[in-house]
Amino acid sequence: MSAAQARRAAVAAQGLAGPARRARPSRGTLQATADRLGLLQLDSVNVAVRAHYTPLWSRLGPYDRGALDALAWPRTAAQRRRRALVEYWAHEASLLPVEDWPLFRWRMRDNEARHSRWLGNALDHRPDVLDAVRDAVAAHGPLEAAQVEQVLGDAGDRRARAHGGWWRRSDVKVACEHLFATGELTTGTRRGFRRAYELPERVLPPEVYARVPARDEAMRALVAKAAAVMGVATEADLRDYYRLPATECQAAVAELVDAGELEPVAVEGWSSPAYLAPDARLPRRVTGRALLAPFDPLIWFRPRTLRLFDFHYRIGIYTPAAKRTHGYYVFPFLLDGRLVARVDLKADRAAGVLRVPGAFAEDGAGEARVAAELAAELVTMAHWLDLEDVVVDGGGDLAPALDRAVGSRAGVQAVSVGGWT
Repeated sequence: MSAAQARRAAVAAQGLAGPARRARPSRGTLQATADRLGLLQLDSVNVAVRAHYTPLWSRLGPYDRGALDALAWPRTAAQRRRRALVEYWAHEASLLPVEDWPLFRWRMRDNEARHSRWLGNALDHRPDVLDAVRDAVAAHGPLEAAQVEQVLGDAGDRRARAHGGWWRRSDVKVACEHLFATGELTTGTRRGFRRAYELPERVLPPEVYARVPARDEAMRALVAKAAAVMGVATEADLRDYYRLPATECQAAVAELVDAGELEPVAVEGWSSPAYLAPDARLPRRVTGRALLAPFDPLIWFRPRTLRLFDFHYRIGIYTPAAKRTHGYYVFPFLLDGRLVARVDLKADRAAGVLRVPGAFAEDGAGEARVAAELAAELVTMAHWLDLEDVVVDGGGDLAPALDRAVGSRAGVQAVSVGGWT
């Protein structure tokens, strides 16, 4: 395959090979797109919009974010019966299709055996905390960590004193996260962005909760899912999608190749062998535009982003301000299958505007067209976020042209989705 073919295959597999829809997506469309991507990464940064909302907007256009909340964190009995997404550690903290939760039982077992990334040795001297937290959630869930502490109350105090001391709030939080990592708790709902813990058997359908796939079966299923949503990928790319163990991912890739479910290919300019998904599309050209959140699955594995698009990308949030080159929360801009610009964004909710602290064009990108297309996308994004305007108030080589393009769109009405009126 040529490098251009591989790039187009990757963009098409991600559902970004055509214009985003501008009509309100149905619940079924939201669910199908989330299922296709396999996961939506969660992140606490809310400087523009939380990370899990943006991939669906990039692919479908404006939608009611409350509809995604209902798929993931239902509040009514009717919504709970139709729950489609559940939280677990997949790529990082993620929303994933309910049916895929059992595919991570191997990770839950590993976390239990290794004391998990959260527990470590922090509670070796307090095993009673784990039992008490589990019992509290079982009796009163869904509960936030602070509510667990409250529910324990006097009974918890007595248990703690009997074991030689008071429980600290940090102990309860660590216990909650450990039980989540081992699959003994999951997220029942969120309040604000705070996780409220619940027993998984009260969240998942019985037939899903009862499934216990063999470890090698789960690895093959996850590699196959990653291949389908990546189109063409190296073994390292496939491994990163769900953060799989290297040796087991390599074995799963080999088994899928032997079964004819992955096709080995050589991609021009790639130093490692690649694998083509059986149903991968190989379009001759791709069109359309999309702003991509820093944690969008097309770009989250930075070595792959560099290999596919010749685009060196860092978010900025993990870099000291003096060393940032493009800003704090930077969105790459995809246009006709290429990453042609990057833009730093901030939702200034108090002022009711979407601010652009910096805008930068890639070498060879046509400035006038890129600015016009990016301005249109930013106006759409602002209205999706219930903001009234876009303000370019920062630097970067693209900023002057983008400011003019935004100004030329003054008064242009975009779809307002806040109340779907």
